[in-house]
Amino acid sequence: MAVDRERVSALVRDLLVAIGEDPDRPGLRMSPQRVADLYADEFFAGLGEDAAAPLRRTISVVHGPAPDTTPSGAVLLRDIRFRSVCEHHLLPFAGRAHIAYLPGEQVVGLGALPKVVDILAARPQVQERLGEQIADTIAGALDCRGVLVVMDAVHQCVTMRGGRQPDAATVTIAARGALADPAARAELIALIGREGA
Repeated sequence: MAVDRERVSALVRDLLVAIGEDPDRPGLRMSPQRVADLYADEFFAGLGEDAAAPLRRTISVVHGPAPDTTPSGAVLLRDIRFRSVCEHHLLPFAGRAHIAYLPGEQVVGLGALPKVVDILAARPQVQERLGEQIADTIAGALDCRGVLVVMDAVHQCVTMRGGRQPDAATVTIAARGALADPAARAELIALIGREGA
């Protein structure tokens, strides 16, 4: 389902009127269309997209181009930058995702993991569900023994409204398979927090 740009533009115009603004003044004249384009092309572009699609192209670790490099432990990709829009107040939140998985016979190109994050983040979200969706997508699409997703983000609904806590960050953990055991993921959690590993 694509974002209805015309309808969003009309609704943003109505919103401007509702807050007491003049949507025809020079500074706001293009705002309804700008917001509609932002929603369609960026903030909510992941709606209707298949988040597992980037994971369909895998590499065999046994029969692939480098069979002598079969991972004996986890594959960890740290510091994947992401941004999303909180579904509660429609304010942005942004941060870093860290993804680890224990590969089976197949691995995926490392560039595929940020694509999964991007697709799922480009929807109205909450951080807790976003991490769970990323973990479920990877666990369901890859031949892996375990998945760990750690997300660390700053939410504008916390930093800009209410108590206004500019330094507050939210950390969430989603784990599947062998990495659902806290002891099994302890080493990965330590590597995620390590500077310049």
